[in-house]
Amino acid sequence: MYTILIAEDDPVGRETLIEAFEERGYKVHAAIDGEDAKMKLQTEEIDLLITDYVMPKIDGMKLLEFGAPLCPVILITAHGTVEYAVESMKLGAFDFVTKPVNLPHLFALVERALQMKNLQSENENLAQRIDEAFDFSNMVGHSVAMRTIFQQIKQAAPTDTTICIQGESGTGKELIANAIHQHSRRSTKPFVKVNCAALAENLLESELFGHEKGAFTGAIKQQFGRFERADGGSILLDEISEMSPALQAKLLRVLQEQQFERVGGNETLKVDVRVIAATNADLKERITEGTFREDLFYRISVFPIYVPPLRERKDDIPLLIDHFLRHHSKNMSKSINGISGEALDSLVNYDWPGNIRQLQNAIERACVMVPEGKAVSNEHLPPEIFQSEYYKNGKDYFPDATMEELEKMAIERALIKHNGNKSKAAAALKIGLKTLYRKIEKYNI
Repeated sequence: MYTILIAEDDPVGRETLIEAFEERGYKVHAAIDGEDAKMKLQTEEIDLLITDYVMPKIDGMKLLEFGAPLCPVILITAHGTVEYAVESMKLGAFDFVTKPVNLPHLFALVERALQMKNLQSENENLAQRIDEAFDFSNMVGHSVAMRTIFQQIKQAAPTDTTICIQGESGTGKELIANAIHQHSRRSTKPFVKVNCAALAENLLESELFGHEKGAFTGAIKQQFGRFERADGGSILLDEISEMSPALQAKLLRVLQEQQFERVGGNETLKVDVRVIAATNADLKERITEGTFREDLFYRISVFPIYVPPLRERKDDIPLLIDHFLRHHSKNMSKSINGISGEALDSLVNYDWPGNIRQLQNAIERACVMVPEGKAVSNEHLPPEIFQSEYYKNGKDYFPDATMEELEKMAIERALIKHNGNKSKAAAALKIGLKTLYRKIEKYNI
C-alpha cells in the first residue's frame, strides 16, 4: 500500500482528495499548511506528495524544493500558465495539475509517478536480486528481454563456447561481451577487442594475426596480433559481418584448430582464445548475398544472444535514465533533482535510433544543461527528441538547421529506415561504409 501526503489548506478540497485516494486503496496523510507538510515529510514514510501552490507558512514551491529529493511531487495550482509549469518542473515536480482538479487525470499522474519511483528502487537492487554472484551493475533493465539476456550470460560465461551477440548499434553488445568475459574462468587473462569495420582488409589481417618483418611495405619489425595477445583469454570481434571472405576463411581455421600464421610468416602458432563475435547485421541475409560464409556463421553462432533495440523494450528507459542521471551527476559533482514527468514522457516516447548510446548522450547533455539543484526538463534535452516526427515522416523542412545538422538528420533517418543496418544505410546515402562510421563518431549518433 502506497502512502500519499496531501498538503491543502482548503478543508473542502483536502477532504475531497483524501476520500478519493482512500477509495482507491491508498493510505493518506493530510497536512493543513506547508509547515505541517514539511514535518510529516521528515517523520513519516511518504511515497508521494500532492501539494497546493498557495498555502500558509510555507508555500507549495518551497515545499516542492524540500520534498522533491524525498519523493515524487505533484503540484496543484489555480494558475495554469506556462511560467508556473516551467518553474515547477525546474524545481523537481513530477508534474502539475490546475484547479478544478480532474481526478482521473490526477490518478493517472500518481500511478505513473509511483511506477517511476518503483523502477528507480528496482534499478538499485537489480543485480543483487538476479544473482549475487554476478555483477551486472553496468547493465540496466528489468524487461523480459533483459532478464533473458542476464540468464544467458550466467549460462554461457563459465563455458568456452563461441558466442555471437546480435543487435543494432548502441544496444550494449560490448557490455554483454564484457560481462561474459568477467564471469568466465578466463577473467584474469586478457580481453582483447577488435572493430572489424574500422580497418581495411590488409590492416585488419595484420591486426588480428600479426606480421613478420618485411611482410609488406612499412612492416619494419615483427608484430604480434590480437589473437596472440589474447592467448588464455577472450577476443571480441565486433562487426564481424564486415570481415572479408578471405579473412573469414582464416578465422574459421582459428576457431576450428586454434592455430594460424602471421602475415608473411611460415611458423604455425597455437593459441587458446575464446571468441565472442558481435554484429548489427543480419548474417543470414549476408549468407544469401554471398558476403558471409555459412560454415563460419554456424561456427560462431553456437550460443547466439539477441539484444533488442531500445524502442522494443521501453520499460527499461526510465531505469536507464535514472542510471545515467546518477552516473553523470556524480561525475560532474552536480546536484540534479531528478527528471520532470513531461521530460520523462518525451524520452520514453522517442524511438532512439541510436539506442542506449544515444540515450546516454542525451542524458549527459541534459546534466550539463540543467542548473544546479534543479530537475531535468524538456528544455534541457537534445533538439532531435522533439524533431523525431520529422525523422519518422521523412520531412525535410528544418529552416534553422545548419548543414552539419542536416547531414546528421539524414544519417539518423537512413539508420531508422534500415533498422540500424549500417551497410544498407551507407548504400542509401551513397557513401562508403567507412565514411558512415566516421560520420557516426563525429556526430555521436
